[in-house]
Amino acid sequence: MSQIIKEFLLTLLRLALHLDSASSLNFMGSSINPTVFALDRGFLASLYLFAAEPCRRRSSTSEVGYHAQFVESVFFFGFSGNDGFRSNQGSLFGNLTDAGLLLSLGQRVDLYIPPCKRSRITAPFHVKREIVVQQPKKPSIDVLPDECLYEILRRLPGSVERSACASVSKRWLMLLSSIHSTQVSCLKSTKIRTAESGLVVSSKSGDENSSQERIENEGYLSRCLEGKKATDVRLAAIAVGTATHGGLGKLTIRGTHSTRGVTNSGLSAIARGCPSLKALTLWNVPSVGDDGLREIASNCRMLEKLDLCQCPEISGKGLAAIAKGCPNLTSLTIDSCPNIDNEGLQAIGKLCSKLESVAIKNCRVIGDQGIATLLSSTQNTLLKIKLQDLEITDVSLAVLGHYGRAVTDLVLTNLQKVSERGFWAMGNAHGLQKLESFTVTSCEGLSDVGLEEVGNGCPNIKQMCLRKCASVSDRGMVAFAKNARSLKALRLEECHRVTQTGVVTSISICKTNFKALSLVKCFGITDDIPQPTMVSACKSLRSLTIQSCPGFGSKSLAMVGMLCPQLQHVELSGLGQITDIGLLPLVENCEAGLVKVNLSGCLNLTDAVVCKIAKLHGETLQVLNLDGCRKISDRSLVAIAKNCSVLNDLDVSKSGITDFGVIALCSAKQLSLEILSISGCCRVSDTSVPYLGNLGLPLAGLNVVNCNLISRAAIDMLVEQLWSCDVLS
Repeated sequence: MSQIIKEFLLTLLRLALHLDSASSLNFMGSSINPTVFALDRGFLASLYLFAAEPCRRRSSTSEVGYHAQFVESVFFFGFSGNDGFRSNQGSLFGNLTDAGLLLSLGQRVDLYIPPCKRSRITAPFHVKREIVVQQPKKPSIDVLPDECLYEILRRLPGSVERSACASVSKRWLMLLSSIHSTQVSCLKSTKIRTAESGLVVSSKSGDENSSQERIENEGYLSRCLEGKKATDVRLAAIAVGTATHGGLGKLTIRGTHSTRGVTNSGLSAIARGCPSLKALTLWNVPSVGDDGLREIASNCRMLEKLDLCQCPEISGKGLAAIAKGCPNLTSLTIDSCPNIDNEGLQAIGKLCSKLESVAIKNCRVIGDQGIATLLSSTQNTLLKIKLQDLEITDVSLAVLGHYGRAVTDLVLTNLQKVSERGFWAMGNAHGLQKLESFTVTSCEGLSDVGLEEVGNGCPNIKQMCLRKCASVSDRGMVAFAKNARSLKALRLEECHRVTQTGVVTSISICKTNFKALSLVKCFGITDDIPQPTMVSACKSLRSLTIQSCPGFGSKSLAMVGMLCPQLQHVELSGLGQITDIGLLPLVENCEAGLVKVNLSGCLNLTDAVVCKIAKLHGETLQVLNLDGCRKISDRSLVAIAKNCSVLNDLDVSKSGITDFGVIALCSAKQLSLEILSISGCCRVSDTSVPYLGNLGLPLAGLNVVNCNLISRAAIDMLVEQLWSCDVLS
């Protein structure tokens, strides 16, 4: 042991023996005042032992023994005084070998130190010896920084290996998701002889790599994340994992996690790892902005469909980036994105030459300038247009009428600033020659004049739907029908100025091609209005739907039945005023045979109508809905069981049937029902359950909700018996 260390240790001992002394101590020629060190002897003794430990390891055994004896003699032999360590004389240890235990043999020494400096030690002084063996640290790849690990991971030979490594940890997953597909280092075909085994390992050839790359870029897979499942980590996993199964082709994100939602980072991971992406849907993703769309535009150049809904951070700049990077875009939907402006829409029109479908809703910043540029730039490719809740004026409709040369489907909804002049200009431009389907909802500007001009400028319209058009009357309907001779389907909803006179006259004009008529909540259609005369029958009409028209009664229904002898689909729902007298002529005059009949909510119909339908149309009837027909009883079920051989869907909910009718229905051998609903039939009990179970394998759906006389045990038995059927109870 060197002289300096010896001197230091001796000084520590002197400090322990002279804490109360005011005299100074000498260490290496310097004076040390022990009162400066507010320390007790126990602490100094411990300090001495710890300081001596490194020296002990380098010293010989004899030298260690010397110091042990020195400590024993100084601290524990014959020391007395007012604050000595011991109250009695003598050594603490029986021999000097035990005294050597004061010098630690391990890396740590645990000593008992009295709580008070002047307290006397009456019990033996215990020393706890603990030997700690330090295990050698195993080498780990986790000590590598991200830059080094990134370089390793990007050199993995294939997507299978990358997908396996992504399962190691979140850190590896995020690093792998940050690797662009072009940054992956593809190894060429080489033969490597390992040093240990001497085996020859051949890597994948260039042809195999290219073949695998083609498979990964096909874009076969579709993924959908909703609500709390939509996070950046899941997107990173999708980006890495889908490459091994054909590549991601369609991604839909609806909603996002409340605290760890989808951000630009998650979308960037998809962009880097899924170059095969063709369809992207973002609904209610408030944390995704222009940066995320820029990544998609830069890396997913095969993108064809983009749907943005409630994305407030996306602006026209992000849309412009998509237009620049995704020239193959064919479908664009924008809904409630307040920051998307005319600039983005203009870029889409100028750069996306293959655009076929556009739907824009509730974007208040978009005006006539953006719509006009879009329509004029895509006049030869744009097929479908939907404009809803926009601040556009008559100018946009005039441009649409002039440049919509390829448009086949047009939907205009709630355009409050468009007047009668706009619809007139759109029809008068004669540019919508290929228009086949036209839907107008809540547009006060559409009047009889505008509707007439639309019919004149769009002669090839086949489907027409008007909802909440308060200014349209019989005059406009008849004028439109005269010009649009190709009309096949007409649907009117809440058009209260239209009466059955205008409807029947329009049908007669288009009688050659007209096939479907739907009237929903049209209060102007009543039995009080005189029925039109001198109208010919419309033998082409196949489908008739009348819903919730309170004025439509048996008189109007009888007239429709006389004019439409070829009906196959009849829906008369919510018509509580019609009776057997009005419906029987329609049933008896149908020559082609009824296929689908919906009489739900017709409270006054009786078994006579149902028996007539079953007898005359039993060989063609496939769907029959009698929901809420309270006067229907077991007699109707017996007639159905006897005559309806091809019926597959029957609904007799909330009717007056009993167990007798259900047993008769289930016992029919020629009947192969797939869906049966007896919900709310309070007179059906457990007696019917065994027979319901005999319906067997063809039955796919059974509804027994609110059948209070059927017990839970019977339902459980029914579920077990009809194991392949979805039983609602």
